[in-house]
Amino acid sequence: AQKGSDMKKIAIMTDSNSGITQEKGKELGICVLPMPFFINEKLYFEDITLTQEEFYKYLEEDADISTSQPSPGDVMERWDQLLEEYDEVVHIPMSSGLSGSCETAMTLAQDYDGKVQVVNNQRISVTQEQSVYDAMLLRDAGKDAAQIKEILEAEKFESTIYITVDTLKYLKKGGRITPAAAALGTVLNLKPVLQIQGEKLDAFAKVRGWKAAKRTMLKAIETDLKERFKGKEDQLTLGVVCTCGKEDAAEWKEEIHTMFPQFEIMEAPLSLSVACHIGPGAMAVTCTKKVKI
Repeated sequence: AQKGSDMKKIAIMTDSNSGITQEKGKELGICVLPMPFFINEKLYFEDITLTQEEFYKYLEEDADISTSQPSPGDVMERWDQLLEEYDEVVHIPMSSGLSGSCETAMTLAQDYDGKVQVVNNQRISVTQEQSVYDAMLLRDAGKDAAQIKEILEAEKFESTIYITVDTLKYLKKGGRITPAAAALGTVLNLKPVLQIQGEKLDAFAKVRGWKAAKRTMLKAIETDLKERFKGKEDQLTLGVVCTCGKEDAAEWKEEIHTMFPQFEIMEAPLSLSVACHIGPGAMAVTCTKKVKI
């Protein structure tokens, strides 16, 4: 809906933590910065030189995996390329509570005279993906980069993610839980339900077995719908995110759909930056409020 010549051309950019693949990024006409990983001291880029399958194979082989952030040079190179074609860039990186890449980008953007707006909206995975769609919607409605940043940051906490992990091994490895708690949890078949809301990964509940874990997550969403998102039902979208097999994922999506038939459900593989902390076999459910124009 660009009328007249005074409308700015705005590029939208995110990173692979949004779960948006390179292929889907091309379809959407946005730029997706691949997250770098060091596996056994070799550098890989998500969805470019590292597939989901390869990553989980390394994970199961107990490879030495560490996440990194995109190098400042890579980030600025993308911005410079985009600014040859566009007037402004809206950059939506993963939550600053989970990585330093957002802070780095905000510092780098200071040299761009307001032409690059970095959105610090504390999201990851399908909630971050929704921010990208919100940004596209706002851009098409004629908002400029600074306005898009302002709206997305004002709405940042209007999303939530609940995750249950299959094994405590990776939380222990990443120092998120103590070895003693991990050992006890494994013996008792305890499933921690974790929550990402804003800043970081927090413990939400501890239950025994998968059935109880799924019930706990669905109940948590139900409570959010009644309390946090009350009156906003028409703007909500639910998401299902898994690091488990396709059958389990399909069954989990069906359970969410049965309980909340009125909502559309987004689906995406979990970004590898989160997967390396929670391991394979995990399931999550998310709820995000879409921006309204």
